[in-house]
Amino acid sequence: MNDRPYLDSLGMWEAATAQPERLLSSLAGAQDALAGSALPITSAVRSVAAFGQGTGGTACEAAAALAAPHLGVPLWVGHGADVPAFVDGHTLVLAVSCVEGADATTAAHEAVARGARVVAVGSDSGLARLAADAGLPWCPVTPGGPVARAALGAATVPLLVALAQTGLMPDPSASIAAAAAALGRRRDALVAPGGPPADLARRIGRTIPLVYGSAGVAAVAARWWKAQVNLNAKAPAFAAALPELTYDELAGWGQGGDVTRQAMSLVLLRHRGEGARAAALFESVGAATDEVMADVFEVEGEGDDDLGRFFDLALFGQLVSLHLAGREGVDPGPVPAVDDARAAGS
Repeated sequence: MNDRPYLDSLGMWEAATAQPERLLSSLAGAQDALAGSALPITSAVRSVAAFGQGTGGTACEAAAALAAPHLGVPLWVGHGADVPAFVDGHTLVLAVSCVEGADATTAAHEAVARGARVVAVGSDSGLARLAADAGLPWCPVTPGGPVARAALGAATVPLLVALAQTGLMPDPSASIAAAAAALGRRRDALVAPGGPPADLARRIGRTIPLVYGSAGVAAVAARWWKAQVNLNAKAPAFAAALPELTYDELAGWGQGGDVTRQAMSLVLLRHRGEGARAAALFESVGAATDEVMADVFEVEGEGDDDLGRFFDLALFGQLVSLHLAGREGVDPGPVPAVDDARAAGS
């Protein structure tokens, strides 16, 4: 689908624009993988712990935000290898690793040793081996390798299916199917020449994007945007969430406007499910930052529910980051700085 003259040695454009199809294929795959897995019944689960880094971490955060209105037990998200003391035989553990050797795999080993019921998701060969050896449900994210980091939908959907099959939330199948259909239509408009992501990338230019989203799915999407700009465009970006940023970060724009006006742009991620309080806070934040930013942009997530809006915002952000990379002649695939750092810490 990428006919742009952009450098893209690993196929990140193709991976990003395949998101609608990935939602459906991961739904079918997760249903098959979990159908005979004897997940614990709701009454046996006292807590849920989700482990992931990078795309896996975002998938865990997205699942937590989407499941929150339905959960009767706490869902904790961890971004490292340390397993909290509460994890035991009454804990459902969701381990997601879309890169080799991620900390989620180490955490999954410890969770298995404590008797927790673990669902494994990703493309990490070590996590796949653990799943095979311990008889865990395994939901692969394909294709693997570097492009697996683009597969946010494929990493998130199995977590929702696992939570539903445990009885902790309603079956998300209809919502996922509707989101995939809507996202397929939306994609065609987003990838058109001069489409909204290309225009936003042009307007951001070489400024540093600061991305704000309201608590819940938009906050998770904001962090995803930040990560995509970092990884694909090899550029700095930052993210924060409402209402939390109104307790501290917002005060930081009181000084230095002569500098930030030249260097930073603000992107506000909005959607019609954000609520009246969030809408009022966005207006206040916009007014407080208008004169200290190069520009302030709003992106409206489309969709019939939070799941659809989340994946709409996520795809939009991926495409903006790819356009930012393309405009600077940057190959979005390789991330040598990340590879070197992770190798040094392994």
